[in-house]
Amino acid sequence: MEARLAVAATYAARRRRAQQLRERYPFAEEVLTLYLGLLDVQEPAFESVAAQPPKPRTVLGMITREVLPRVIEATLAGGPPTLAQAVVGRFHSADLEDLVGRWLRGTEQSMVDRYLARAASAPVLEALQPDVVGVVCAGRRDAFHCPRCGGPPQLEFFALSGEELVTGPRHVVCARCGADWIRPRMVCAACGEETSSRLPVYSESERFVHLRIDACESCHRYLIGVDLRRDAAAVPVVDELAALPLDLYAKERGLTKVVPNLMGM
Repeated sequence: MEARLAVAATYAARRRRAQQLRERYPFAEEVLTLYLGLLDVQEPAFESVAAQPPKPRTVLGMITREVLPRVIEATLAGGPPTLAQAVVGRFHSADLEDLVGRWLRGTEQSMVDRYLARAASAPVLEALQPDVVGVVCAGRRDAFHCPRCGGPPQLEFFALSGEELVTGPRHVVCARCGADWIRPRMVCAACGEETSSRLPVYSESERFVHLRIDACESCHRYLIGVDLRRDAAAVPVVDELAALPLDLYAKERGLTKVVPNLMGM
């Protein structure tokens, strides 16, 4: 019962924050509308897997048969026309198990394939026990990858410490299973660069008081950072989707996100 309540609270927080940010940032309305539609697919998928965990060998087929078609329906209902058209094309032409499997194995994919695989597999991986995730997903378990599934970092957030003058730790969030792990602050999440002069931070304090770009001049990669001390209502995975102007600014400076987010930014 406690686990089910925790799940409900997590999805309620994501949904509430997406609705808030959609009103606050008109430029993110299209992205967040689609995300809200995906939440209606992902929450029941999470609950189903948590209630009756599948065997590792059946996970790929379950994602493909049970979750992916609903992701496609949500995309057709709430996604931009270009994405909807591309999704229909892939549904009719792709080997769907291979499409999802490539994401779980960490293989390079097109933006549309990655979107479909990621949206369908995320709630399942989030609900599975760590030992099952370890079997289902391929990847390195090191400081630069998720210790749970081996996936790459998507974003970072700076947690509340509980003490007014004490800075909370830096957490890095996995792009694949949503788990987070702690990393030192002044270290590039992509290459490990530690020289502070090569790790610039960019921000736009007028619109995004709690968001920033943590960049690296050695590997030219970056992550969006969410500072919960500046906005305790933030939900990192949602706020990162709304950081479109920061992503565009980073690209103008020749930076590449460690991995594009669910919506391809």
